[in-house]
Amino acid sequence: MMRIGILGGTFDPPHLGHLIIAEEVRLALELDEIWFIPTYTPPHKNDAKTEVHDRIKMIELAIETNPYFKISTIEIKRSGKSYTIDTMKELTTLYPDYEFYFLIGADMVEYLPNWHRIDELIKLVPFVGVKRSGYELATDYNILTVNIPLIDISSTEIRNRLQNNRSAKYLVPERVDAYIRGERLYGFEGSN
Repeated sequence: MMRIGILGGTFDPPHLGHLIIAEEVRLALELDEIWFIPTYTPPHKNDAKTEVHDRIKMIELAIETNPYFKISTIEIKRSGKSYTIDTMKELTTLYPDYEFYFLIGADMVEYLPNWHRIDELIKLVPFVGVKRSGYELATDYNILTVNIPLIDISSTEIRNRLQNNRSAKYLVPERVDAYIRGERLYGFEGSN
């Protein structure tokens, strides 16, 4: 039986924090793979700041050196707002012999009561919460927790830096940084 960690998000852009979460949870829970699932339109955020094809390409570049990391475009193909319950129902139907774990940061742990059909979802897939600066892993829901090195990086912070013409070097993988600069994403115009 394959044991798969699911890391969903906008990945706008994917950064080293995403990769650290994925690798640390993979090792701690002895998972076979981590699947990165970019959302088309997340239900709890404003629209993505870049096109879907750019986000997919950045994820591919970010994970290309880790054979345990894969990308799934299941939510992109569905388009529109994506709810985790729909994604997990589809995945468990497509892969009935797989065991899935859904990875979330501490910010999302606090938000769990607001998730669409959370009581049904929590029975369908175990959640794995990881620490994030400024948030507690406190919830009434039964979740697994994994301690990871606290790396306080956010996609919002990276976009803000780039919009102010400041480099994201060392916050995103090198190939993602080159792609952002090459495509002039997020308003970045600099050469550093």
